[in-house]
Amino acid sequence: METFTRFAVYAAPEPGPLAAFAARWLGWDPEAGKTRAHPALKDLPAPMIAKITAAPRKYGFHGTLKPPFRLAEGSSQAALEADLAALATELPAIALEGLALHRLGGFLALTPEGDDRALVRLAAEVVTGLDKHRAPAGEGELARRRAASLSPAQEANLERWGYPYVMDEFRFHFTLTGKLSPDLSDTVEAVLAPVFAPLLPRPFPVRELVLFGEDETGMFHILHRYALTG
Repeated sequence: METFTRFAVYAAPEPGPLAAFAARWLGWDPEAGKTRAHPALKDLPAPMIAKITAAPRKYGFHGTLKPPFRLAEGSSQAALEADLAALATELPAIALEGLALHRLGGFLALTPEGDDRALVRLAAEVVTGLDKHRAPAGEGELARRRAASLSPAQEANLERWGYPYVMDEFRFHFTLTGKLSPDLSDTVEAVLAPVFAPLLPRPFPVRELVLFGEDETGMFHILHRYALTG
């Protein structure tokens, strides 16, 4: 049985054209636990795609709800799974108006269009509802996060929840690249926008909480999908 070093709860598209293309784009399929060959796209050769997707590759295509964490002392994967299954029965599925390609802090991502308050509430419920399973962040991790010049609210989140960008600082997104220069960002956005447009459903549903686990090599795998039935 594979051992996982960290866990995370994400939104991830159900198997289909979007998930399949995103796995090829990033070069990692978390559903199958396998690498995938990058697509051949005009103006973006596969080696370039491999380079610009190196940072997000290991996580797979996902939108973060509860960021990666190590299990607390006394917790276990089985206990986490049981509580996540129970939580999913208490929370309703939601639908976003859609997703669109945008730039966030130098990288490209798919971000929500329209009112995302239901999604913000869902993420907050997942963060708080499972936090007893999270081991406190170590000093090295805290220092790495603080190197980003956190705001007071982000620092408070880091201290309380082990991650700066939760609660009021939460910004849902599906990361597609690492940081890019402005010129390269223009090129990649121009190439990707028409590719993703027909793959993104409108509305965009979030019907599941998806448990991911990080293996010993640092790659994240989909372990289970829990339907939101509240």
